[in-house]
Amino acid sequence: MDAVPRPSGTSIPPRPARQPVASTPLSAVPAIAIPGATSAAQAGLTRAADLSTLPVDAAKAASALEAFRISCPSLVRRTDTSGLTIATDWQPACADALRGGAQDAVSFFRRWFEAVQVADGRAFATGYYIPEIKGSRQPRRGYVPIYGRPTDLIEVDLGAFSPTWAGKKIRGRVQGQALQPYFDRTAIEEGALNGRARVLGYAADAVELFFLQVQGSGFIRLDEGGVLRIGYDTQNGRDYTGIGALMKSRGLLGPGQSTMQGIVAWLHAHPEEGRAIMRENRSYVFFRELSGAPQGALGLPVSGGATLAADPKFVPLGAPVFLSMDRGDANGIWIAQDTGGAIKGSNRFDTFWGAGEEARAIAGGMSARGTAFVLLPRGSYERWRAGQASVGSTPRP
Repeated sequence: MDAVPRPSGTSIPPRPARQPVASTPLSAVPAIAIPGATSAAQAGLTRAADLSTLPVDAAKAASALEAFRISCPSLVRRTDTSGLTIATDWQPACADALRGGAQDAVSFFRRWFEAVQVADGRAFATGYYIPEIKGSRQPRRGYVPIYGRPTDLIEVDLGAFSPTWAGKKIRGRVQGQALQPYFDRTAIEEGALNGRARVLGYAADAVELFFLQVQGSGFIRLDEGGVLRIGYDTQNGRDYTGIGALMKSRGLLGPGQSTMQGIVAWLHAHPEEGRAIMRENRSYVFFRELSGAPQGALGLPVSGGATLAADPKFVPLGAPVFLSMDRGDANGIWIAQDTGGAIKGSNRFDTFWGAGEEARAIAGGMSARGTAFVLLPRGSYERWRAGQASVGSTPRP
């Protein structure tokens, strides 16, 4: 549960209760992963089994088709940073999806898409959800501030200085004539932002605010009445450290406790040690107030049980992804509509489960391994393969 989606959310009601179901994932096609690959085009593609042979669940496909329709206006006009598709590749499938009327979702995906594996296809998926925590608009004893973007936080697009750094940013603050790293979590919690950032509200529980930062967006149930909805604006530029892995490596979590619920319980039971552990994650998220339907990285509404966070350098944002994992509830077709600070590299995913306690329970316990198949519009793989051959690369079969 060490994923950091930015931003994400949904107003979908809680899903029916379900228990984790073990599943046997499909095998990945043997392939050689390229260390240090920075895009899917560099990592390489392998054509996978025909989509008609994959066990596509009808209900899951129907949810995915609805999410895909939402993504289409973006797909047909945006640049694909993975290098796998161009906007026109998506036009036929999107035209069909947007015609409206009843459609057989399984037939739709099988008609318009082909399955490929990026690198070796071996996937790892976590889960995220929209938390709701108690808070206030006014300061109260024991409450902690929820900060907006600091006025002195500087973001630098390194791509403006060199094509080698394209897509990379650093954040910091100016001291004298030098750019210095921005305050880390410890400094911020000890008051470094006084007068530097707007306070949007106050959270009643520092642990719950910490995990709201991990999720990237959420609801604040206000003591004064009403709800404040906040979403990710930016972060302090410090590297994210997942505290679950730290706690597990130190033997602090017993059997069955390596879930969000187990971690939260431990932090509440050990407040001093817990604060020190949380501060080892030097990354700190700043929020903005939100209105309207919660949105993902495409700026479009996201859907519990259908939206997936992925690295857009390896998966086209808006593309369908078929997961075959060792947890049954992670399996099926998802739509890559979101991104995450910890969701980096090929075949690393974060499944979105909506809002409410049931979503929290599923997302907090989600840790699945298996195989990922990116679904590309038919013909786009051959076009990509021909392009690779023309520049001297050796595409896989």
